[in-house]
Amino acid sequence: HTSAAPPSATDDAEGGETGPEDRPAWDSKLQYVLAQVGFSVGLGNVWRFPYLCHQNGGGAFMLLYVFLLVIVGVPLFFMELAAGQSIRQGSIGVWKHISPKLVGIGYSSCMVCFYVALYYNVIIAWSLFYLGNSFQYPLPWHQCPVDVHTNETVKECAKSSPTSYFWFRKALNITNSIDESGEFNLIMTGCLLAAWAIVSLAMIKGIKSSVMYFSSVFPYVVLFIFLIRGLMLDGAMDGITYMFYPKLEIWGNVQVWRQAATQVFFALGLGYGSVIAYSSYNPVNNNCHRDALMVSCINFMTSVLASLVVFVVLGFRAKTIAQSCVRHVKSCSEKEGYFMVCYSDSFPQISQYSLSDPLWCVQGVEGTGLAFIAFTEVMALFPGSPFWSTLFFLMLLNLGLSTMFGTMQGILTPLMDNFSLLGRHRTLLTVSSCVLGFIIGLLFTQRSGNYFVTMFDDYSATLPLIIVVIFETISVSWVYGTDRFMDDIEVMLKWRPPVVYKYLWKYVCVLAMGGLLAASFLRMVFKGPTYTSWNQETASEKTLEYPGWGMAMIVMLIVFASLPVPIAYIHYLVQSRRIRSINSEERDSPDMQRELYTKCNSVEQLDFNHQGRAQEPDSPRVGPIFLPGGHELYRLLPQQEDDEEQDTGV
Repeated sequence: HTSAAPPSATDDAEGGETGPEDRPAWDSKLQYVLAQVGFSVGLGNVWRFPYLCHQNGGGAFMLLYVFLLVIVGVPLFFMELAAGQSIRQGSIGVWKHISPKLVGIGYSSCMVCFYVALYYNVIIAWSLFYLGNSFQYPLPWHQCPVDVHTNETVKECAKSSPTSYFWFRKALNITNSIDESGEFNLIMTGCLLAAWAIVSLAMIKGIKSSVMYFSSVFPYVVLFIFLIRGLMLDGAMDGITYMFYPKLEIWGNVQVWRQAATQVFFALGLGYGSVIAYSSYNPVNNNCHRDALMVSCINFMTSVLASLVVFVVLGFRAKTIAQSCVRHVKSCSEKEGYFMVCYSDSFPQISQYSLSDPLWCVQGVEGTGLAFIAFTEVMALFPGSPFWSTLFFLMLLNLGLSTMFGTMQGILTPLMDNFSLLGRHRTLLTVSSCVLGFIIGLLFTQRSGNYFVTMFDDYSATLPLIIVVIFETISVSWVYGTDRFMDDIEVMLKWRPPVVYKYLWKYVCVLAMGGLLAASFLRMVFKGPTYTSWNQETASEKTLEYPGWGMAMIVMLIVFASLPVPIAYIHYLVQSRRIRSINSEERDSPDMQRELYTKCNSVEQLDFNHQGRAQEPDSPRVGPIFLPGGHELYRLLPQQEDDEEQDTGV
């Protein structure tokens, strides 16, 4: 018997745990791998990883990323896969099975998944908006519009760029700060409703929906097409050279280590519960160790592929902007190999241009700035720009949807596994969750909604998820025990994983995640939470501090996501004490003493130690036990093979 064996279908109705024979299963191994890859490969691979490479020395950052992926990422990913596959439950059921004290870990995972789903679907809504605007020629962000009243170029666009103006004014119609909420953006509200409708329909179809095949594979097709097209651009090789050039001195920067560890952490989707949910639908003897290595490698190679695409595009963009700037300068002066440029407001993107390395002149961008400003600017220069724009935003849409499917699975699977009522009404639960997500998501469709997306992206998931993974690792390596966990994996896979995993789980991963938590917390405290706002008058971005109510909201988001862990632990202690008290009172009553003797031949045994205290609820049940008292109080009775009640003669 192993403690991590899958629960049976006859588990109590209150927990609502579903047995393996009643549990859905993947139709094929390919379907499962595509689902895991689709969840772990998301928008961060396209617009976060390339930015970190650009800012932190290219090849040196990649080497650091691979190092942390091997010693932290893969072991933690393997741990979640093995736990979900062995116990065959969602995140709540898995940690409840390992230790009832730690069931709050699963609830925290669900809470964070809900946070992420709220703002992630807004990004999908933005992609839908741009996709709808891509069927025009020329593209609406190709050039600045003309003010009908003055017959001149709109000043806000002239001071910035056509793509920036379209993003901030046409798409978001953004306010100057988070304090100015503004009215609802009706177009974005409609796009958000469409995004939630797509997610709801796909989730109703279930984990084996054919939508997941398309959403997982299509982004790779688009990335390869863009890479081939990008290699034909002037300046592409400059971008690739910069990407792989190693600056090993960045390894001495603590913040670079923090960024690399955070990227590993989020790239694999650790802590969300989605990895556990997907693996719980596998057969028990599936080789989850090979899956962990395969999905991790695919994830990293996807990041490299996306970085190649981004860097060839940035190389082309840098050379185009810089050369155009040089042609329009008012005056130039050469200094240390650079042309220090003095120019009009027509080209505010750069401040200097190097003839030998133009990519150094353009500031790196990440997130929405890369997707909705930098890439759209380059695609507007391509022949047949509507085709390339449509292809790009279809890719973003599918990347977002595949991650959303996994995120929603991290919410729905644990709830359906742990509560039988919800499990019997899957469709109603799915639709209700999506409706609730849309209603709360209206916060992001205000004119100030982009600032709230930034808040949720930066603070609602980072610290809570790190805390969740720390507790997961501690529960497996120190509460349950690495040896027992390795034994369970050996029973499941028919071979024992390398012993190095034992020490990685027990020491390296715990210390690494603890260091990441401390670094992230200290950075937030000392640097202070800030956001980037758009000023309509100056047509430029500015870093602002959150107001008091914004700081309170950030704290509440972090606290609400982390609270289930201590609350569940305290609830367990209170419940255990109450059970011991009730058992003690019942045992001391005359009726209970009589019942103990008359039922001494019952199949169910009551366990008391020599002080007469009840057994702890989570301790293993022992076999035959002795009742308190001397032999003169009772005599032994012959055991009956049937369940007929016998006269005890006591």
